[in-house]
Amino acid sequence: MATVQVSEAEKVYILHGIRDDLRVDGRGCEDYRHMEIETDMVSNTDGSAKVTLGHTAVLVGVKAEIGKPRPMLPNEGYLEFFVDCSANATPEFEGRGGEELGTELSNTLYKVFNNKHSLDLKSLCISRGEHCWVLYVDVLLLQCDGNLYDAISIAIKAALFNTKIPKVHISADEEGRKEIELSDDPYDCMRINVENVPCVVTLCKVGHRHVVDATLQEKACSVASLIISVTHKGTVTCTRKVGGGSLDPESIFEMTEAGKRVGKALHAPLMALLQQEEAQGKRRQKVGFLS
Repeated sequence: MATVQVSEAEKVYILHGIRDDLRVDGRGCEDYRHMEIETDMVSNTDGSAKVTLGHTAVLVGVKAEIGKPRPMLPNEGYLEFFVDCSANATPEFEGRGGEELGTELSNTLYKVFNNKHSLDLKSLCISRGEHCWVLYVDVLLLQCDGNLYDAISIAIKAALFNTKIPKVHISADEEGRKEIELSDDPYDCMRINVENVPCVVTLCKVGHRHVVDATLQEKACSVASLIISVTHKGTVTCTRKVGGGSLDPESIFEMTEAGKRVGKALHAPLMALLQQEEAQGKRRQKVGFLS
């Protein structure tokens, strides 16, 4: 994870500000930085999205391919995650510096998204035990300024919303073997229901309080963080504690309640924005670097 050095005087300044619910950039403890979301950014994917959260930028592409269901779940498709930490994001990712973080992020994303509570995986099944859709989710970190988990989860939800999977027609040949035909019509496609797809909220314990969407400077003052994935109904689907410090039970309870509150409030405006952008179609103005 990218880190910055903070002096003792800066730590005191940040701690006192958070104690009074006033952070360095003027936000309250449960406020996000300015966020920009763009979908349909990469032409050779089935769905894509770019999210900019403060100075953290993430690009996600989703590619759907036909594969074989897993033996334990013969009537479900599944997702595969790969996270690439670009050396341009921070000098710490140069060489093989970002591999460990990429693996850690991929494992957490797998736990958050690849389950029946987050996605209707049965809708990805083509024929039981034989064929299913496999969604390859590639995440590219373009800039790193803290709060990677939240930015990545929002980008994944936006990319899945944008994903269009071709309709499949199954027929049998003279010998009874199944043949799969994919529709060539770009409008004859299947969309993914992302209503229950959770958003991740990361809460950092700074002093005696906790903050949402911590910057790298605030992260340097934090003893530990709690990562919570929350659905649009406020249901917690996954929790994970990161950092070297400890969290007492009271802090964990307070942070969990705050995460549920913030996460639930995040879904409605996100879905409204995605639907509004899609309704504009080709008329929408592309402002990203791939426009």
